[in-house]
Amino acid sequence: MRVTDLTTPALLVDVDALDANLADMAQALPGPRLRPHVKAHKTTELARRQAGVGHAGFTCATVREVEGMTAAGLGEDLLLANEVLDARRLGALDARVTLAVDSEETLAAAVAGGVREVLVDVNIGLPRCGIAPDRAGRLADRARAAGLTVRGVMGYEGHLMMLGDVAERARLTEECMGRLLAAHADVGGELVSGGGTGTYALNTWVTEVQAGSYALMDTAYTAAGLPFRQALTVLGTVISVTAPAGEVPGWAVADVGLKALGMDHGNPAVPGAQVWFCSDEHLTFAPDEPLRVGDRVRVVPAHVDPTVTLHERMHLVRGDDADDPEVLDTWAVDLRGW
Repeated sequence: MRVTDLTTPALLVDVDALDANLADMAQALPGPRLRPHVKAHKTTELARRQAGVGHAGFTCATVREVEGMTAAGLGEDLLLANEVLDARRLGALDARVTLAVDSEETLAAAVAGGVREVLVDVNIGLPRCGIAPDRAGRLADRARAAGLTVRGVMGYEGHLMMLGDVAERARLTEECMGRLLAAHADVGGELVSGGGTGTYALNTWVTEVQAGSYALMDTAYTAAGLPFRQALTVLGTVISVTAPAGEVPGWAVADVGLKALGMDHGNPAVPGAQVWFCSDEHLTFAPDEPLRVGDRVRVVPAHVDPTVTLHERMHLVRGDDADDPEVLDTWAVDLRGW
């Protein structure tokens, strides 16, 4: 199969860029210093490639991801870094599963589900999940009293990931980690888990970083100055072309719309073109050079995670091949759903 044989829209992964990203991160954060977050790609074959460069422990966002990773033989050390109120499916797995807790209710769910190990999730500045730092120790005490092992704390400085000013990003990361380390002093345990792609090189306080987007990348992280290569694009087909008329520039339309792209970080990019807008099934853009109906274009998403989960599979290609490269392999995006 070649790229021109694919039905569009279709996810393409430049295998050379992917492997370079995995190798660069493995050098920066070897072994247990990185706990890759599979929510960014939801693909067990990609996770297997991450394990192959030395990252055997993984972060998950859903029960489905934990189950899928276990079924794929990647259950050596899985952290569900999210609060759940029904953990029964987790306790039945033949894997090491650690669950984030931030309340009496989520702690009770872990106990009822047969989960044996937890991390206390601490609110360090992002208004999402997490217990107040000064209450973390008491929750850890209750977890131990219930017979659970408390492995430590986690906290996510997600609101800082894409700050353009790197010095400010570093300063605020230190502030957030001060809160997390204060909680850890009360909680105990061997793990201080946090961070992400945007702070992986700045956050030296955690014992493990939960980065995920680095593997495939998107325009938002590239704009934040991250050094990783853009590995993921969405292949589209030009389905309509309008020639210039007077002062109105010409435009083209590709079949990559809102239903094929994560749009919460803004419009995607098309190299050599100005993107105007997206609608359900359409991407309208002004190309620098004339295009014809039937031409293929590669669309670069602004947010990789929700883009990937809209697709059933990703196709590996070699980016420096001809315009119509061979599809080297196809991986199922098999961790989708709940």
